[in-house]
Amino acid sequence: MSIKTTSTICPFCGTGCGLGLRTEGQQIIGVEPVRNHPVSKGRLCSKGWNSAFGVDRQNRITTPLIKENGSFRKASWEEAVSLIHEQFSYHLEEHGPTSVGAISCARASNEDNYAIQKFTRAVLKTNNIDHCARICHSPSVAGLARTLGSGAMTNSIGDIEKADVVVVFGCDPTESHCIIGSEIIKAKERGALLLVVDPRKTRLAGLADVHLQLRLGSNVALLNGLLNIIFEKGWENKAFLDEHCQHLDLLKSNVKEYPPEVVSRITGVPEDQLVQAARIYSHARAAFLAYGMGVTQYVSGTNNVMAISNLALSCGHVGRPGTGINPLRGQNNVQGACDMGALPGVYPGYQSTDDPAMREKFSRAWGCDVADKPGMTSLGMNEATLSGQFHAMMIFGEDPVVTDPDQNQVSKVLNRLDFLVVVEMAMTETARFADVILPAASFAEKDGTFTNCERRVQRIRKAIEPMGDCLPDWQIIGKLTREFGKEGFDWPSAEAVFDEFTALMPIYSRMSYPRLEQHGGLQWPCDSRSPDGTAILHQKSFPNGKARLMPLHYLPPAENPDAEYPYFLTTIRLHFHYGCGSMTRKSPLLERETPMGLLFMSPQDAANQGLFNNAPVGVRSRRGYVETRVVITDQLPPGLVSMPYHFDDTPSNQLTNDAQDPVTRMPELKACAVRVEPLDPAERPKPIQVLREQGDCHVRL
Repeated sequence: MSIKTTSTICPFCGTGCGLGLRTEGQQIIGVEPVRNHPVSKGRLCSKGWNSAFGVDRQNRITTPLIKENGSFRKASWEEAVSLIHEQFSYHLEEHGPTSVGAISCARASNEDNYAIQKFTRAVLKTNNIDHCARICHSPSVAGLARTLGSGAMTNSIGDIEKADVVVVFGCDPTESHCIIGSEIIKAKERGALLLVVDPRKTRLAGLADVHLQLRLGSNVALLNGLLNIIFEKGWENKAFLDEHCQHLDLLKSNVKEYPPEVVSRITGVPEDQLVQAARIYSHARAAFLAYGMGVTQYVSGTNNVMAISNLALSCGHVGRPGTGINPLRGQNNVQGACDMGALPGVYPGYQSTDDPAMREKFSRAWGCDVADKPGMTSLGMNEATLSGQFHAMMIFGEDPVVTDPDQNQVSKVLNRLDFLVVVEMAMTETARFADVILPAASFAEKDGTFTNCERRVQRIRKAIEPMGDCLPDWQIIGKLTREFGKEGFDWPSAEAVFDEFTALMPIYSRMSYPRLEQHGGLQWPCDSRSPDGTAILHQKSFPNGKARLMPLHYLPPAENPDAEYPYFLTTIRLHFHYGCGSMTRKSPLLERETPMGLLFMSPQDAANQGLFNNAPVGVRSRRGYVETRVVITDQLPPGLVSMPYHFDDTPSNQLTNDAQDPVTRMPELKACAVRVEPLDPAERPKPIQVLREQGDCHVRL
């Protein structure tokens, strides 16, 4: 039997690396990098090399499952789809369209996400559609749209090599976006100055020319302080501000309240470091600024993003090669899921659901009246469930029990739902709560497209046939729609889905599968003015004419340490794992490197509590409790501890706070107060059992 290699895209982070799947028959036997790929350039990180384990036949759900008496049994597609139609129809008739909704998937293809949101709006008649961008980069979408007019990465990953200053704010790409991290290290070795802003002394912080080790959640104060220095010294880019920005006087007046001595007290950063950082960034020929969820996952997340925008605009580091404001998106297609309209307030292409003209456009295109009432975010649907106003939900490929804040609260929500459908590849913690589970095809078993963090739309290709009864999400949606007696979802191929949404999305309008093949992917906007895509946004102007400078004030995190809970806890990512761990923890190689959840703690705090490396501890917040083991590290300052969120047996989101950013309803996953309780070293930490009012379920296969 011959061996073939199918070129596709890595299913992990938002970098969008080229991946070759080697197959023999219907078995994936190996993975290799794609040479000359425009992003990864023939490289893969450890997760990419192990991507075949994530779609392995072991532990896959390959047939529809229906829960009866607390256990799952096999079912046919016809039986499962009929039950879903019956239950959703009942709640639509009894409670109205606002009582149902869907959570789409940032790991699914653009074609899948388009079909899911279309079904939600055209068939269920509701705008209650959201996905995990709500808890990662929704402040980027909202904040950059307000300041620049477009909520996406302004530049390309390749611009790192053109920068003479690289700023990394609130993330460590060597852990979370390894190929991007390697590009930053190469830039540093080439002579670029590296500025890192992070409460932790990360790997990149250890290499930095300047590390601003600010206190958790003090981002706005720091950024206002840098602008105060820049304006006082006359280091701003006056020509750029005069030509391209508005509200400069308001911003200057605002940051006068943040002189270096005040900012140093708030942030803990020495005054001389503030001046040094302001000089480096403002004097750069081209400064590339990348940021992560250490910026967005706060109650001040949208303000944090707008404050970064203020800094970049004031120094003219927008619209040129090697510059920009560049959010590093976490999942492989979180940018694409946003582009496809898997958000309550926008149709595909960020066309507002509040605009009557847009509602008319999509009603006409889809041949039906679309939803006309505002939709709820994922957290809004949770709250409505607990108040008895929301009854039935479909979740595609997300695991909110592990990834969302206040895990016990999420569990209560899922138990309270009258009907839950989960579309998944494996039995996740969330899937255990489902009434019906539908088997999803993996990225290796379907055609389609992903959009990476630099807005590059790239082809994924089917390497093997779907296992068992598994189907791509867009085909599952087609089955559901036919059961509802609706038309317009009978696409013959993924390419037909793509052609439908590109006809409705100006920013994708000149894309097609052949053109994606020809160009190695295309970056939006790709339209009549930029038919070959756009590598750099805002080179000549901004969508709204001029960019907006936004006066902002510092607000502390919603919950701060006190006598009862003396530590700040922040959540982090680890190099060898990804997301909820449902894919990476299948790899024996990655699991060998980090087999369990951990609590990272400074040497001083560990000594004060008499703790040693691998000492068992309990970690308690006002919301939950977990048991784990300590790793002592000088990456953390005293008073700050951290936990990864990849592990369902030590779930950090038992502890995290669901206080929300008022603009986007982003929960404050990056800051909450905890205490650490030493345990008897003779006892192993007990695995955490997620609260389930119905008890553990079982699967009969």
